[in-house]
Amino acid sequence: MKKRLLLHILPAVIAIACFALAAADSATDRPNVILIYTDDQGTVDMNCYGAKDLYTPNMDSLAAGGIRFTQFYAAAPVCSPSRAALMTGNSPFNAGVPRNSGHFYGNPLGMPTGQYTFAEMMRDAGYTTGHIGKWHLGYVDEKMPLAQGFDHSFGHMGGCIDNYSHFYYWSGPNRHDLWENGKEIYRPGEFFLDMMEEEAHEFIWDNRDRPFFLYCAINMPHYPLQGKPEWLKYYEDLPTPRREYAAFISTIDEAVGRLTDYLEALGLTENTIIIYQSDHGHSNEERTFGGGGSAGPYRGSKFSLFEGGIRTPAIISWKGHIDPGQVRDQAGFNVDWMPTVAELCGIDIPGQVIDGKSLVPIIRDPKAEAQHSEFFWHYPSVTMHKGEAQWAVRRGPWKLIANGVDRSGTREPLDPEKDKYFLVNFNVDPTETQNLARENPGMVEELTRLHDEWFSGVEKRMKAE
Repeated sequence: MKKRLLLHILPAVIAIACFALAAADSATDRPNVILIYTDDQGTVDMNCYGAKDLYTPNMDSLAAGGIRFTQFYAAAPVCSPSRAALMTGNSPFNAGVPRNSGHFYGNPLGMPTGQYTFAEMMRDAGYTTGHIGKWHLGYVDEKMPLAQGFDHSFGHMGGCIDNYSHFYYWSGPNRHDLWENGKEIYRPGEFFLDMMEEEAHEFIWDNRDRPFFLYCAINMPHYPLQGKPEWLKYYEDLPTPRREYAAFISTIDEAVGRLTDYLEALGLTENTIIIYQSDHGHSNEERTFGGGGSAGPYRGSKFSLFEGGIRTPAIISWKGHIDPGQVRDQAGFNVDWMPTVAELCGIDIPGQVIDGKSLVPIIRDPKAEAQHSEFFWHYPSVTMHKGEAQWAVRRGPWKLIANGVDRSGTREPLDPEKDKYFLVNFNVDPTETQNLARENPGMVEELTRLHDEWFSGVEKRMKAE
């Protein structure tokens, strides 16, 4: 505990004077990487993405210091498949995680051990690797973080916890879920994000003289909405559930600010790549009071392959190496972060053919073309037609959604027959309000063919494995 207390006072008292030069002198030619992944954060829920009723100065500062993407996507509209895509550079089916993993120890669902992970890539390149926060990619020893490439792990293994008791309360008997390096630990009453922050600072401190990769998987603003009291007071004039959600967003924002301040105090800012993204869109579930988050002008929310379910805030910042204040409108995907970091850090991905593509050409040149000619989503668990998977294809400005769902309540309800195939042209209607399928049957046929060919290849790969 004394060490944790020291870590909190170092940025303000000792670090600037004593350690900044040492950190700079010992910096390697490979940068550190911090990957911040939030949970259920809405498409536009930062000031820099258009939110007028939120206070997010630290998220905005991160965006102002680097590149903010306006068309960035998760490979799935729910937690586990999105995280598997991030951790492998593969679409969820190719990553072996098409649905959510289990919430309790002993559940065999999760990311297959044969996948070559982001963390394994970094560790093989000489990085110390740390996972802090949410995992939700497997709840047996061989699928938990220490077996998937991480040297250090702290957090919960299931989908969510109460932030003070660290119990999962939402299905069956209540289950405690707090782990450190593969062992269950108990710290009741401590706020989980505060513990994450302490662990992150300690991990950075311990590895300040050698390259590190830190996966900071913030479990918020996923339910339960438990923002800090001072932020609930700040937003007291907002209606529920926006008030509770907003308090959680600003609680996250404070932690992000303290993390970037800590890097600055240790002289590590110019040697650290920071990536920020949400895992998918905001939730309308009952446990989040039916909403709170926002997709702004976009249709849909969590569980949906409309934009509000998969278009996310995304930022990359690297002081001194990426010019500040930039915006990119080219489409990018969470599967792209693994090859992007590999290229930026001079790392080979040995023997791997993955779905992700490096975003370095786009980072370097605002006029570069999008790296994917098309992209595919296939989510089998929540669908308009029972037994038929929800899927989508995007090619250029065209996007086709089949069996789509929209629980956001921001549009007229979908008609199961007329809207079974929903075709959008983003040049005409970026809000996905108008279904162009009837006027463009040839495009529907072409995009359906592309999906079927892609998914046939996925199924063959799954059978081969």
